[in-house]
Order: sequence, then C-alpha cells, then structure tokens
Amino acid sequence: MVVVHRVFRRESALAPRLVRAVPDGDTTRAARIAAHLDDYVMGLHHHHSLEDELVWPLLHARGADGDLVDRMEQQHQRIDRSLTVVAEWLPVWLRDADPMAREELALALTEHRTALLEHLDDEERLVLPLVATHLTVAEWDVLGRRGLEELPRNKVMTAVGAILEDATPEERAYFLGKAPFLGRLLWKTVGRRQYAASCRALRGALPEEAGR
Repeated sequence: MVVVHRVFRRESALAPRLVRAVPDGDTTRAARIAAHLDDYVMGLHHHHSLEDELVWPLLHARGADGDLVDRMEQQHQRIDRSLTVVAEWLPVWLRDADPMAREELALALTEHRTALLEHLDDEERLVLPLVATHLTVAEWDVLGRRGLEELPRNKVMTAVGAILEDATPEERAYFLGKAPFLGRLLWKTVGRRQYAASCRALRGALPEEAGR
C-alpha cells in the first residue's frame, strides 16, 4: 500500500502544476492534461472502493479500532467531495482554457491534495498496524491482485509504470514477481517505453524538479 500511495502523492503534487503550465487558450494541451486527470481520479476511486469493500468491513467485523476505521471512511468521503469540485471546474477550463478557470481548477486540485495527504498519512501510520493484526496475508493480497485485475486493460501498463517509477529495486522485484510471465514480457518490451514517452509528453512543459 505504501508503494501505491507513493503514486497518489506524486500525481496529486503534479496535477495543479500541470494545469498551471497550460498556456491561455491552449485547449489541445488542456485536453491532454484533463485525460491524465481523469485517469488519476479513476485510479484513486478504484483504490478507495477496494478498501471500502475489502478492508473496512473486515476491520469492523474483527473488533479493530472502530473510531479509527470510521475516520478512514469519513476521509474517503472528504476526498470524494474535493474531487467533486475538481469535476465541476474541469469542463469549464476545457471549454476555452482561460486563466480564471485554470487557476480555480488548480486550487481545487491543491485542496484535494490536502485532504488526500491527511488520509494517506493516517492510513500508513495508524491503519496498517491494524491490518497486520486483523487481516490474513491472503485477505490482504486480494486487495493488490484485484487492484490490477479490475483496471481497464488499456490502463494496466500505465498503472504498472506509475507504481514502478519511484519504487526501490526491491519493490520493483516484488511487484514484477507477482505478475505473470506475459505481463512482465509486455512491460519490458512495450510498456516501459510507452510509459516513459507518456511522462515526457505530459511533464515536458514543467521544470525538471516539478516532476517529483
């Protein structure tokens, strides 16, 4: 989970920077950034829906800290509300790529990141110890397996690239070791280059340090 959270930390930091880097009136560039934001939101919703389905009910049922689990669910709701504001401004910005809508969208994304980081910090610091106590390894593995299995096929290589981008060598070996042989082959022969090209196209307008 910590490795997956790293993706959301990185991408939520990039999001307002990517929006602010779009020139006034450049609707083509705005559409590219909007497509990336759609993928980010889809991935975050997917991750949280699996937690809502597979983690919180088991922790409640097994007598874990109920107040803490309730807090995690409430934080999911706060994050959803922050993304509702993003969704309201995104089409307004896409229409003309005007500077006012651009700034409102960037501010909404910054507010979203604030809510997200509070949740990720609490989850890693407080919830993972509960998971280690109350869930089996097999139950926890279902979360990661379904996380990739239920993604649209055309998004899998992007998701793998996003996970591996900031992973340590040990983490990379672990994640790739979980993949079937064909999946590892596709990543090495096609996916890795596609992901690198996508990052260059997406982040090329940013100062180098803004990609981190």
